Amino acid sequence: MKTTILAAGLLVMTAGCEPAMKHIQNMHGPHGDAHAAAAAPDPQHSQPSDVTVDIQGGYDEWRKSPFIQQFYELTKASFANGADKVDFPAYQEKSYVIFRAFGAASGGGKAAEEGMLDHLKDIPRQMVGIVKDDPGVLESADKFWIALSGPP
Repeated sequence: MKTTILAAGLLVMTAGCEPAMKHIQNMHGPHGDAHAAAAAPDPQHSQPSDVTVDIQGGYDEWRKSPFIQQFYELTKASFANGADKVDFPAYQEKSYVIFRAFGAASGGGKAAEEGMLDHLKDIPRQMVGIVKDDPGVLESADKFWIALSGPP
């Protein structure tokens, strides 16, 4: 009995109420399928779902940077006698000079220098592990870059 009264009440409330009926029809589509209506793309509001945004600059821009080249040359020279024989404090200090210069070149003054250093500060220690695992990464700047940043 309560179900009948509730259903009848809903019919009375929606009868003649065009906006509510349009809403119900829109929700359920022309054939009463709510899932089909929800899945149908809205061409006015659709956006590509496979867009990738690179907020750090291009992969090749960093790879070709003179600062990355300097870091490669420093790393190659520092590891010339093997990863176990690196004077790590000196290597780290020289790396940080390069990283700060890299930041300064992007503009933004001291804040940019410190920001770049903060972004790259762990890399010298990571390079020790990378070169211990695969000394071949120092054979070329390209191999070094891939070891440092990953494949494109």
